[in-house]
Amino acid sequence: MPARRIGIDVVPLSRVRELVGQDAEPALRRMLSSAELLSSSTPDGPDLAGIAGRLAAKEAVFKLFHVGGQPVPWLSTEVLKSDGGWPVVRLTGRAARLAKEAGLGKIEISITHDDAYAIAVAVSAAD
Repeated sequence: MPARRIGIDVVPLSRVRELVGQDAEPALRRMLSSAELLSSSTPDGPDLAGIAGRLAAKEAVFKLFHVGGQPVPWLSTEVLKSDGGWPVVRLTGRAARLAKEAGLGKIEISITHDDAYAIAVAVSAAD
């Protein structure tokens, strides 16, 4: 039976609020794909909880790779919504290579938010 890997991360909404309060466009474009930015927009502005959840999920997925001293592959790890509305991970480029090198199978994620934090958990089987 393959081993399981679990990654978890928490992002304070205050951190995202600061990011958005500065000049959000450059920072967010380095961390979120165009599709993610679109999903994180509301008629009233950025969805802070949605952004925080995506950032937490990306960090949680990165922890599955078991690589140290490397930057998170922000743009090649996408957290999107399935047709049913639950979050799904799409890996491309560097993130896909790291997952393959780690021997990971399908990655499942779960994200939750409350007033102050977003938390994400990622799990995958590894060779």
